[in-house]
Amino acid sequence: MERTLVIAKPDAVQRGLVGEIVSRIERRGLKLVAMKMLQIDEALARRHYGVHEGKPFFESLVAFITSAPVVVMVVEGPRAIETVRAMMGATDPLKAAPGTIRADLAMDVQHNLVHGSDGPETAAQEIALFFREEEILTWTHDVARWVLQ
Repeated sequence: MERTLVIAKPDAVQRGLVGEIVSRIERRGLKLVAMKMLQIDEALARRHYGVHEGKPFFESLVAFITSAPVVVMVVEGPRAIETVRAMMGATDPLKAAPGTIRADLAMDVQHNLVHGSDGPETAAQEIALFFREEEILTWTHDVARWVLQ
């Protein structure tokens, strides 16, 4: 099973859309194995977005992700990374496919509600930034036999 990090960003928390995001993930058949609400500090934000350091939008990313609480999750399932990214839609909500989280609910590139890891290595690094191994649960998802064949 593959794992990915999902962040319901400050705009999702402020707009009361965390439940909608979690619901879409669960309805898809993916399994939540860790979740918590936290306020990301500047140091953690800079580590999380380190790949973008030096780019013109880096400081605004840091400012936004630290502006209000977020909900971070570890999601598990076959092809979880690809599935979550497809569910999120393009970074620009106006270019996102209809039915995706961003197309349906987001307003602009900055306020696009959700983050998902972009690959297996990134997922492992991002999960380790936000969760200790003992915070990630292993449990049997009984519905999996009805979803995953």
